[in-house]
Amino acid sequence: MELFKKYARDALSHATATAKLSRELLQKGMSFDALTDKDNFFLADVSTALGSAAKEAAVNPGKVFEDNAQLLSKYWALSRELTQSALGRQPDPVIAPAASDHRFDDEAWNRNPFYYAVGQLYLIHSEYLNKFTNDLEGLSDANRRQLDFLTRQLINAVAPTNFFLTNPEAVRKCRETKGMSIIRGLENFYRDIARSRKLLNVSMTDEKSFGVGENIATTPGKVVFQNSMMQLIQYQPTTEKAHRTPLLIVPPFINKYYILDLTRKKSMVRWLVDQGHTVFMISWVNPDKSYADTTFDDYVTDGVIAAMDAVERATGEHEVNTIGYCVGGTLLATALAHLKKSGDERARSATFFTTLLDFEDPGEIGVYLNDRIVQALESYVNKVGYYDGRFIALSFSSLRENNLIWSYFVNNYLKGEHPVPFDLLYWNSDSTNLPAAMYTFYIREMYMKNLLREPNGLTIAGTPIDLTSLDTPAMFVSGQQDHIAPWKSTYAGYRLFSGEKHFVLSQSGHIAGIINPPEPEKYGYYVNPGEAADPEEWFEKASHQRGSWWPHWQHWVSRFQGEEVPARVPGDAALEVLEDAPGSYVQKHLY
Repeated sequence: MELFKKYARDALSHATATAKLSRELLQKGMSFDALTDKDNFFLADVSTALGSAAKEAAVNPGKVFEDNAQLLSKYWALSRELTQSALGRQPDPVIAPAASDHRFDDEAWNRNPFYYAVGQLYLIHSEYLNKFTNDLEGLSDANRRQLDFLTRQLINAVAPTNFFLTNPEAVRKCRETKGMSIIRGLENFYRDIARSRKLLNVSMTDEKSFGVGENIATTPGKVVFQNSMMQLIQYQPTTEKAHRTPLLIVPPFINKYYILDLTRKKSMVRWLVDQGHTVFMISWVNPDKSYADTTFDDYVTDGVIAAMDAVERATGEHEVNTIGYCVGGTLLATALAHLKKSGDERARSATFFTTLLDFEDPGEIGVYLNDRIVQALESYVNKVGYYDGRFIALSFSSLRENNLIWSYFVNNYLKGEHPVPFDLLYWNSDSTNLPAAMYTFYIREMYMKNLLREPNGLTIAGTPIDLTSLDTPAMFVSGQQDHIAPWKSTYAGYRLFSGEKHFVLSQSGHIAGIINPPEPEKYGYYVNPGEAADPEEWFEKASHQRGSWWPHWQHWVSRFQGEEVPARVPGDAALEVLEDAPGSYVQKHLY
């Protein structure tokens, strides 16, 4: 009893502190205090979309009346079922959740009259709102996309499963644990608030179960070069012989590089080393406000090109095979176009993982890309000097809010459970900042104006960039279910290159489509030896292949890897070993 009282006192103290912090957060607009001079940009943007919807509904009342009539019929059916339930008969569902929606799997949603009514009312109104917005005509594509996004966020935020009293599993857990689940939930909430510095980032995994260099990012290697932008890791060989042409990987600077070296079984880096490649990996610095003036040009010159120069010093080889992942691919393509203008064609091949070069259709992230939001974000980052990586993580999580936000909210806070260890989600939570100058350029010039696809539309480090001039042999690998870099948009970028090129469509999404080791044969891929002007036409003629695309890539790149030479050990040439992999730059966390 004394122990329970102690927990209750601690929980009350935590709850008081949490309430104070939450009040401050609301007053500051969830940490966007630098954005208040834009008059609550997000609320204004919401009102714009809703205003457009209201105007359209006013001029098309017929569909509104039809939707309301269907809503009333569902009310009538629900009242009939509730009456039958009061007479002792098990009610039938008036509306069933989608097969992929597991929020209502608990038996109480069907057997308990209260939960049955709450759940059915929620599903009925969700269907009504979705149908109402879908039936609206005459909206611009931007307003349509934004309205759909806002409607979905609203529907999923007010789900009864997100509230303690209307979540039967949370109530049952409280009863079974004699209230301890509530206390643990408050502790989890307070812990997340404390570590998040004003912006609540719900824990998705047990972060104490992982350590960079301990049980993730463990492929042996050495840091052989560093500057203010990055460290360069050279991995220890596992074969007696190596291919002459070294391999440089340019990971995204939005996340840490070790997604490609997550665990031993999932590590693409380890697999590449085992294939005889001398692998070099860029590990980007995690910028703070001192990097405010760092530009995209700096990432090209002091990042990619500096890494290429270091690879040459470490191996004695001028030519190099290259891989770019996501925005790392965007950066790599820009660097290659920059080098092309000076006659430097040292890249024997270039591979692009889920890379956008044509930003006409940026996918679901487009809901955040309009002038009002971008102007406000520019004001924010220019004041603090960088774009906080946790905002980026939250933005991407909101595109899959039920799986990446609300499920953990319920599990951690309402049920009082700790998230299970999951290496991928640990990496996803290990965010990186973006320098203010680089971020504003990247968003404005590429996403908003889409100038990278235009010949000489951008000038980087004094050089006009023309991707259409690139004739480096290239392979593009995209994810069929990728919602961050939609495969049809990456195909548009693939079409820009003028040389030999090959497009591969991996099953699954932005991460699983790439991190797809051969052994489990979990996902297959599509290939088409020909080329088509339209991605749908390409897909119609493509053939499905079982298993990982990794061996397919190895067969493709074998033409550019050169003859075998004695395996290279880090530090055995012009570059000395600075420290063991994974290096110190990757160890800088935001919390």
